[in-house]
Amino acid sequence: MLNFPDVTLLITHYNRSTSLERLLKAFTDLNCHFGAVVVSDDGSKPEHIDYINKLKQKFQFTLVNTPVNKGLGNNINKGQDAVKTEYTLYVQEDFVPEKIFPTHFQRALRFMNDRQELDMVRFYAYFKYPHLKSVGDGFSEMEFRLTNPGYKKFYFYSDHPHLRRTTFFQKFGRYREGIKVEATEYEMMMSVIKKKGKALFFDEYTTLFEQKNSEDEPSTVRRNIWRESENPILTGLRHLYRHLKFNYNYLR
Repeated sequence: MLNFPDVTLLITHYNRSTSLERLLKAFTDLNCHFGAVVVSDDGSKPEHIDYINKLKQKFQFTLVNTPVNKGLGNNINKGQDAVKTEYTLYVQEDFVPEKIFPTHFQRALRFMNDRQELDMVRFYAYFKYPHLKSVGDGFSEMEFRLTNPGYKKFYFYSDHPHLRRTTFFQKFGRYREGIKVEATEYEMMMSVIKKKGKALFFDEYTTLFEQKNSEDEPSTVRRNIWRESENPILTGLRHLYRHLKFNYNYLR
């Protein structure tokens, strides 16, 4: 049994209750026990809320919900407000921890305890952060400098699974509410960079968690064609747009 009394597992959820069950069961199967578990629901349909209430009988967690959908920013904000422990492990409901997770999570916690300047440790990403300095045990420190080449250096923060201090809001502010998912993530990303966030990145970033989207419970996030298209012209324009936008918003 692996006890993490100083960590709250914070799960954001929306209309994917069997995915939530899969995530909770995965942590149980890994013998990971946290100081608390908080499930923040974003106004799911009644049938999902009913199922979540049944899950509470099997898995002990606190449900924080809202009668109507208010978006990603509100969902994370109210969930984080319910966390009382020193650390928060943030995971969206469509991720599943792998068998090797506990060992590396213990190492991440040790880094956070030993290095008080660290704000978070990232466990998953769609691509490797381009500017890293190895600190050992499979982790590297993320280094942001405006003079570093490329716009991917701006992707310092993401809403993928990560460990952070529960004082996160005190340093970087709350998530902006009432805007689209992409804009919410983008504004927090810029806040973390501008306020000199310090973070570690797990080198084998696709091995600790698997993102699973089933036919029964597909992703609830809908991206537009501009973000998803693989057309070479649109891809080139997208890269140029991001390069100009990111640099402009950082400097203003």
